[in-house]
Amino acid sequence: MTLAEASPNSPAQAAPAAGATPEPRRTAPMPGVWRAGTARSRVELRAFFRNKQSLVFTLMFPVILLVVFGSIFSGKVAGTDTDLKQVFMAGIIAAGVMSTSFSGLAINVAIERDTGTVRRLAMTPMPKSAYFVGKLVRVVVTTVLETALLLGIALTLFGLPLPSTAERWATLGWDLGLGTVACAMAGAAYSAAIPNSRSAAAVVTPVFMVLQFISGVFFPFGQLPHWMQTTAAFFPVKWMAQGFRSVFLPDSFQAVEPAGNWELGHIALVLALWTLGGLVLTAMTFRWRGPRVR
Repeated sequence: MTLAEASPNSPAQAAPAAGATPEPRRTAPMPGVWRAGTARSRVELRAFFRNKQSLVFTLMFPVILLVVFGSIFSGKVAGTDTDLKQVFMAGIIAAGVMSTSFSGLAINVAIERDTGTVRRLAMTPMPKSAYFVGKLVRVVVTTVLETALLLGIALTLFGLPLPSTAERWATLGWDLGLGTVACAMAGAAYSAAIPNSRSAAAVVTPVFMVLQFISGVFFPFGQLPHWMQTTAAFFPVKWMAQGFRSVFLPDSFQAVEPAGNWELGHIALVLALWTLGGLVLTAMTFRWRGPRVR
């Protein structure tokens, strides 16, 4: 054997034979939705808890409302033996869910779209669905934290009773879960109506506040004008609040509900329809680029 034949760098071994098909270059597999969604979820949670302004606005605003209005309300709801304060406590939990899942998500998406973050993520190998998985995980974690915080304050300072049966605990679970996802899908779809990050709070906050007032958060729903009740019935906050009332208030309170009962099946159906409708609207209207992003 000659030196040229033995050398690993010899042209005879380095170059492929004439007419031979070169081996295809191996590429790394594209990340799957589960893997990419998990990674994106970690990024979302870290970003949320490091942003003190977002943390305070999203989590503390319902807490402030709870403490202020809980200290003001007194007396019984007309026609019942239920404290007005307890009705408000059940309603403010629904407002907390909307704060984290609708308002917080819509504003956050508008900011990321305006800064070009959404567009840059869309141009990476990451599946686009992983972006929404990360947002949903963030919403679920912050909503559970918000709910636990509100319940802790309501129990400690205002004597809100815990659910008395396993069935009521189960109702709390599915009402909280369905309501969170329904509001998150509505928030993702509504973000398309926000022109830029500077106007995000101005576009989202009025909707958030109006729906609270007409959905039985601050006042017993049956005492609101009929047109308000009819309008609120088209949105998920009213149904979430009604579900939470069924968890924390005595069954005798059903007498002052507009339908005369808790309508748990109707609540689940409406929240499920909002989840599906929000998903469809998000798929149809979501924009991956803001007007100022090139």
